[in-house]
Amino acid sequence: MARFIDELKRTHSCGALREGNVGDEVVLFGWVHSRRDHGELIFVDLRDRDGITQVVFDPSVSKDAFAVGDRARSEWVIGVRAKVRSRGGNVNDKIATGRIEVLALEATVFNKAETPVFPIEDDIDTNEEKRLEHRYLDLRRAKLQRNIMTRSRIYHHTRSHFHESGFVEVETPIFVKYTPGGARNFLVPARLNPGLFYALAESPQLFKQLLMVSGFDRYIQIVKCFRDEDLRGDRQPEFTQIDVEMSFVNQDDIFGIIEKLVVRLWKELLGVDLTQRYPGGVFPRMKFEESMRRFGNDKPDMRFGLEHVELTDLVITHGGGGVPLLEPIAKKFADGTYRRDLPDEIVKAIRVPAQHATAMSRTEIDKLEAFVKQMGAKGLARAKVGPASSGGSGEWQQSPMAKSATKEFVAAVNAACGAEEGDLLLFQFGPEAMVHTVMANLRLHLGKKLGMIPQVGAGGDWNLLWVVEPPLFERHEDGKTWVAAHHPFTRPHDDSVPLLDRDPGKVLCYRYDLVLNGVELGGGSIRLHDPDVQKKVFEVLGIGEQEATEKFGFLLSALRHGAPPHGGIALGLDRLAMLLTESESLRDVIAFPKTGKGSDLMTGAPGPVIPEQLAELKVRSTAGT
Repeated sequence: MARFIDELKRTHSCGALREGNVGDEVVLFGWVHSRRDHGELIFVDLRDRDGITQVVFDPSVSKDAFAVGDRARSEWVIGVRAKVRSRGGNVNDKIATGRIEVLALEATVFNKAETPVFPIEDDIDTNEEKRLEHRYLDLRRAKLQRNIMTRSRIYHHTRSHFHESGFVEVETPIFVKYTPGGARNFLVPARLNPGLFYALAESPQLFKQLLMVSGFDRYIQIVKCFRDEDLRGDRQPEFTQIDVEMSFVNQDDIFGIIEKLVVRLWKELLGVDLTQRYPGGVFPRMKFEESMRRFGNDKPDMRFGLEHVELTDLVITHGGGGVPLLEPIAKKFADGTYRRDLPDEIVKAIRVPAQHATAMSRTEIDKLEAFVKQMGAKGLARAKVGPASSGGSGEWQQSPMAKSATKEFVAAVNAACGAEEGDLLLFQFGPEAMVHTVMANLRLHLGKKLGMIPQVGAGGDWNLLWVVEPPLFERHEDGKTWVAAHHPFTRPHDDSVPLLDRDPGKVLCYRYDLVLNGVELGGGSIRLHDPDVQKKVFEVLGIGEQEATEKFGFLLSALRHGAPPHGGIALGLDRLAMLLTESESLRDVIAFPKTGKGSDLMTGAPGPVIPEQLAELKVRSTAGT
């Protein structure tokens, strides 16, 4: 073994050799991926992160090397000195090195291995818990190794892009002061300050603004962030983001620098030229209001149709159209109790075209109702559009509403939805937020179910979009007070500033999200650096001067000491890697991820600590009491 490490040295990776290397003497190191004993010859597929090379052990060439091949088993770590030769007509097109093989001249065993608890292959049915428990084995699979190496290339090209654009990389603190609001923080007891706690930073937001006040002008950081939230496939308790802040810029300037980064990543990593679809590398924009109206969320997947149709005004005009469940909504607006620009309840529909609707059985349509009920909906009204009557519109069929709906209402709804014979109309009505959420998820569910978009991945369709001009405030769950929709340092539009005093719900702001195929890649805003406007924003939020000083005093003080106009954005690097590799879960692009319950099955974290450790921290656990 010492000879291979000290003298011979590795000359190539296991995925590097080609026909041009025939006749070369090489040294390869790797893991035994598979072994085949053909009696007089032994064939070993030797694997490393770069690929696989077939090694031939022939006793007539080297008995000692053959003995190593004879003993070697799956996942043993070995080294070989060998001569490259052509495989002639016995080509293996499944691997990049399939036109050559190497004949072992000398071999050594670096380490033996126990039989793996699951095959080191991409297509395995081993449950995820078992694979996470033995993550060091799972990471040997070619797919995951490609994902992690792609992630590494994202780091490289991101840093290069921002360095070439004049950005300064600055590390910000991870242990920070806890500030109420936003995501739930992880807390860390401060041993040297008994009874006090650090919070793990959920983002570098305040620090990157301070860097702008400090005059650094252009900041970049690939940073670890922490949020103690409920987990799902696209969320982890610790995550990585590409964090950016710029001074003396407007929204367009920030869009430009991020668009150039995205174009570069797709070109370098996938060989896809996004400028062919987006001339000049400029991505389209959609107003927040339009996105909510057409798609029910602010991250629309634009790869397919099934857009929402807003029917609230139509229902009001027709007094409910004879449908008992809709009449209360119409009456609420008719008596002037509710404002039309801020509806309490809305009505929406989705039209499923006949070519898709006819392929859905009654049972499948019934399952859609069960699907929406999981999200809090009471049900899912529906109607099949029948043949058009003489001089009229298609009557509704297979619908409880058909018995009472007026002909005029049916005709108006069909016209609004562009419905024709055989189409299926799906309706949802009730509280605005619920309807938007239910219909947004129903649309995506149908898109995948009907084959309009792939279950996982882009399917070659990379659809990018900026969603812009959202409201600065949103209603608190109490329905009376206001909360910041993003954070309280977001700059409102200049023409919205007067509305801060009289109509906060109409205040629009310079906040933006970059969306790819229905997934939010990142978001940010132009910051509020005007102390007078900042004070008004705090007043809307019910934050007095004392509370503002307690929560954000150091930032407010900095903003009064010559703060430049500035803004920024943060891109989720984990999500970016997930989309670029077309993976199903963030766990497929993170080397050592947590489970859906925040556990590390490999190391056993989080784990218990002994009472002495808690005593040293002046902390007492109440778990189990």
